[in-house]
Amino acid sequence: MGPGDPRPGAPALSLTGVSRSVRLPDGTDLRILTGVDLHVARGEHVAVVGRSGSGKSTLLNIIGLLDTPTSGEYLLDGRPTAGRSARRTARLRGQTFGFVFQQFNLLPGRTATENVANPLLYGSGREFWHRRRTAREMLERVGLGHRLDTMPEKLSGGEQQRVALARSLVRRPRVLLADEPTGALDVDTGSAVMDVLEELVREDGTTLVTITHDLSVAARADRRFRLDHGVLSEITADAAASATAHRETV
Repeated sequence: MGPGDPRPGAPALSLTGVSRSVRLPDGTDLRILTGVDLHVARGEHVAVVGRSGSGKSTLLNIIGLLDTPTSGEYLLDGRPTAGRSARRTARLRGQTFGFVFQQFNLLPGRTATENVANPLLYGSGREFWHRRRTAREMLERVGLGHRLDTMPEKLSGGEQQRVALARSLVRRPRVLLADEPTGALDVDTGSAVMDVLEELVREDGTTLVTITHDLSVAARADRRFRLDHGVLSEITADAAASATAHRETV
């Protein structure tokens, strides 16, 4: 078993007492996250809700190895993430995570297939024909088999997000981090995209962490958490159902 391989029985993600502060120009520290405890099992879907400025993006960046905690411990597949060189961290991030954002960030002037195949250029060692076939297969999985050679500007918002989903999953990541994945979509389109996303991660056994401000999106997760002024707390099933029902009747 290599140094980056999952330890048997270990959670996919385990954050214990994780805090994050930044030093302001006046020399004072601004606390963004305070003592966060979050333990996510492999294959589990966890959602974190919170208003703008609550620390959601900082938490996602720490989980995705784009940022480091000021204090606390973060274990990935049972192994410490601290103390790694930038190069080893980048390699681990590429091997472990897929990212989906509110903005689709598709390359203009590149077909859907070319956009999805792009991540396979880095470290895959695959020939062009294999990258193309893998990308087309992933696009078919998200229901875009008829849009393989279409440019992004010719796709609807929902279709563009499906291309972004296919791109994030084409390397079969162990963990998918979704930051407001339906934020740029209308309610019906967003719901359809979440249906596709959940089906794919369930089939592949992928761990999914969704960051959202929308309780109706969060209600789809196995467990839900609220981040408020950097403090994380779990939302009970009854509270989530009540909030969703209230939202639907407004």
